[in-house]
Amino acid sequence: TAVRHQAEKALVEFTNSPDCLSKCQLLLERGSSSYSQLLAATCLSKLVSRTSNPLPLEQRIDIRNYVLNYLATRPKLAAFVTQALIQLYARITKLGWFDCQKDDYVFRNVIADVTRFLQDSVEHCIIGVTILSQLTNEINQVGSTVFLCPSADTTHPLTKHRKIASSFRDSSLFDIFTLSCNLLKQASGKNLNLNDESQHGLLMQLLKLSYNCLNYDFIGTSTDESSDDLCTAQETRSLFNNAERAKFLSHLVDGVKRILANPQCLPDPNNYHEFCRLLARLKSNYQLGELVKVENYPEVIRLIANFTVTSLQHWEFAPNSVHYLLSLWQRLAASVPYVKATEPHLLETYTPEVTKAYITSRLESVHVILRDGLEDPLDDAGLVQQQLDQLSTIGRCEYEKTCALLVQLFDQAAQTYQELLQSTNSSTADITVQEGRLTWLVYIIGAVIGGRVSFASTDEQDAMDGELVCRVLQLMNLTDSRLAQAGNERLELAMLSFFEQFRKIYIGDQVQKSSKLYRRLSEVLGLNDETMVLSVFIGKIITNLKYWGQCEPITSKTLHSVRKLVKLSAVQFMLNNHTSEHFSFLGVNNQSNLSDMRCRTTFYTALGRLLMVDLGEDEDQFEQFMLPLTAAFEAVAQMLSTNTFNEQEAKRTLVGLVRDLRGIAFAFNAKTSFMMLFDWIYPAYMPILQRAIELWYHDPACTTPVLKLMAELVHNRSQRLQFDVSSPNGILLFRETSKMITTYGNRILTLGEVPKDQVYGVKLKGVSVCFAMLKAVLSGNYVNFGVFRLYGDDALDNALQTFIKLLLSIPHSDLLDYPKLSQSFYSLLEVLTQDHMNFIASLEPHVVMYILSSISEGLTALDTMVCTGCCSSLDHIVTYLFKQLSRSTKKRPAPMATDDRFLHIMQQHPEMIQQMLSTVLNIIIFEDCRNQWSMSRPLLGLILLNEKYFADLRNSIVNSQPPEKQQAMHLCFENLMEGIERNLLTKNRDRFTQNLSVFRREVNDSMKNSTYGVNSNDMMS
Repeated sequence: TAVRHQAEKALVEFTNSPDCLSKCQLLLERGSSSYSQLLAATCLSKLVSRTSNPLPLEQRIDIRNYVLNYLATRPKLAAFVTQALIQLYARITKLGWFDCQKDDYVFRNVIADVTRFLQDSVEHCIIGVTILSQLTNEINQVGSTVFLCPSADTTHPLTKHRKIASSFRDSSLFDIFTLSCNLLKQASGKNLNLNDESQHGLLMQLLKLSYNCLNYDFIGTSTDESSDDLCTAQETRSLFNNAERAKFLSHLVDGVKRILANPQCLPDPNNYHEFCRLLARLKSNYQLGELVKVENYPEVIRLIANFTVTSLQHWEFAPNSVHYLLSLWQRLAASVPYVKATEPHLLETYTPEVTKAYITSRLESVHVILRDGLEDPLDDAGLVQQQLDQLSTIGRCEYEKTCALLVQLFDQAAQTYQELLQSTNSSTADITVQEGRLTWLVYIIGAVIGGRVSFASTDEQDAMDGELVCRVLQLMNLTDSRLAQAGNERLELAMLSFFEQFRKIYIGDQVQKSSKLYRRLSEVLGLNDETMVLSVFIGKIITNLKYWGQCEPITSKTLHSVRKLVKLSAVQFMLNNHTSEHFSFLGVNNQSNLSDMRCRTTFYTALGRLLMVDLGEDEDQFEQFMLPLTAAFEAVAQMLSTNTFNEQEAKRTLVGLVRDLRGIAFAFNAKTSFMMLFDWIYPAYMPILQRAIELWYHDPACTTPVLKLMAELVHNRSQRLQFDVSSPNGILLFRETSKMITTYGNRILTLGEVPKDQVYGVKLKGVSVCFAMLKAVLSGNYVNFGVFRLYGDDALDNALQTFIKLLLSIPHSDLLDYPKLSQSFYSLLEVLTQDHMNFIASLEPHVVMYILSSISEGLTALDTMVCTGCCSSLDHIVTYLFKQLSRSTKKRPAPMATDDRFLHIMQQHPEMIQQMLSTVLNIIIFEDCRNQWSMSRPLLGLILLNEKYFADLRNSIVNSQPPEKQQAMHLCFENLMEGIERNLLTKNRDRFTQNLSVFRREVNDSMKNSTYGVNSNDMMS
């Protein structure tokens, strides 16, 4: 890692050196090694992609021409060097797509660029086709867009990408696709020798080029290649009328039929995978009513069913493709109740076959996986859940057959399992196989019961569910009775999944209590109603917490959801006995990690909610409940009071304790109960938390839980923090908060530079919690912050100064790279600009510029919450500035020196506010603006502070339109400011917001009909 770090550092220095270009050229001309050529190509790619100090247009044209000549004269370079140089060409072309020289778009002559390659040797042809293929792929990818032009909209890659992609689609894509089809026709007309490496390579590249053209994001909406909805060849209703659509579908289905009738190429995993994707697209693009009308539908659905069954039976081949097949059958099954066509769909015949194949193949796989030591799909919870969600719909189609199969298979497996357990000479392997089969069956039973929500259920089907539920509960009784000797983690997780599905369908106010399911449970197990079933569930929760305390997956899933349980005797047992004696995971185990205690917070949140139901104002009941935690705090206090204490034991006890308390604090969202907790912890135990931060600030496993507890305690959730008028507790609580933030902040800054891969865990996570804590206390409305300065108390100043120190230690990029840090910082900044603008105004110029830059970058964040927070912060700053300027022009009494200084900073750096005006206007006009109201609020202030600049922007946008559109665009801007006065009163702002809504609609309508579009390069200059 150290060597790699050094190499990366050297590469950055090489790329940033002034003579990088000439060095790269030397490496390409004289380098004897392929790796030196690769280094040159990589550095040039970085060079042409950089946004700061970009290369001039002439230089980029020279590089483009040089690369083409280099490839033409050296057709036999190492493959990875050729690939890197083609990537460089594609990058230059994409980024310079809108660059003009003497009214000529110099980077758009792509077909002319490759023609000479296509007229030469096979090696040259391969290079030419690869250039077009790579370019199409590059322009289709959102992530590769970085801008070269200094005037470009560098903060809006998505907008720029869409403009380039749309222009390329309209001007070049069809010509490239036509060329690839013509070349394929020529190739198919010749007697190709596919054993010849170069001929085979050329054909592969031609197919890849055609594929990239068809896979192009024509409508500008695809963002994720892994998405199920990415079209194999994108076909939308708007392309065809109904007759053409039916004809196209007929061709597709005929092609599918021919492939299935002659599947010689499907054993290739890539072909097989793409074919499965095509089958899935059939139902997502077409209705079942359309499919059944296709000629040969009965034959095709039979072939598809056989193909699916065979694929499921060969579960070890291409497991990632199964998703697409199940997706097809899920959508087909879900459509059955709605299909209106008279032609038979035949799904009642084939869907049960698919269900049976899935279930039996999973059971048969268990033995093979154990025998051969293969990876168990049950360990991939996400994959299993995805497949079960699909099966839940498929299995409810012809549900009688599904249930009969499950009952038969479950009874066989359970009987074999019981016999093995009773036998004295049965092998562990045989028992594990049966447990694996039962695990799949429990998961599947849970899934098909959960599928009831998708279909109109009948009493008979509820009775069938009852048969399945009885069997799972009987199995649970058997496995629980053995937990003292042995248990199976996967089977326990399957039980929890089953309980969750059962709870969603059969527990709740909407369930008819006369349901035939409960009738069957009463007959077999004596469980007459919902409450008795809940007692079984809570008994299972206690059993799991008792026996599986050290197994995090089971413990966290067990605690996930506790509802309607308060009156049960088992719950009363938990409320009175929450100690490690009864629940092992509450113990202090020296072998486990500190981070393994996370489930304790969930446990105590659940307990806290249960306690709250009947707690009322009963302080004795509260004190009784808190006894184990009181004892733990006293133990920690005792340890910390001596000089020679066991540090690890102290840490473990404290971390467990603060996690428990955070769970309780989160649950106590009513004033009465929360005040009991507050009086219990303050002032008695607060010094212990402060001491822990002082001692262990460098250990995030210890400090993060403490900081999170404090952040929860100061959070005025549901107005629970309401102190009496004679109580100083609000101010005292803020002092403790300030002390903790200051202690942690000053100490964490002494760590110096933290390696990039550790910086979030070691530093930024704690800083993020501090920001959240400060935001919660500043916006809690239980402290009057004016009194601190009035009485010379420095608590507020210390907290704010620590915030600034922490902020300046974080690079801008990190603020946006880590989502939790982004959200806590920007929400805190919103509160500071709203209520503490005098503090912001008093900061040093470089700090003010840092904050403004962070707002500017946050305006374009993908996270809407961050973007909205930035708009609000900017609005507060702009309003403050506007008021100060208005005051100074009205000859009011001299403002404070800080106000003067802030105004002076803004006047020294007008480009910062102007940049944000451009950014906001650009988002509103060009982007899919999801928070238009928020964007509109600072925009009026920005315009009033920069009227001349706004006029220039407006003229630039108008002039960039085609001549016949300029008048309409000019009118849009006139209407935007119609009736707007030079003030920021609420009535004026609301009028502007309404105008802006109309403005955006009219501008979009105007640009839709424009072949030019708006050139955002001009706008941002």
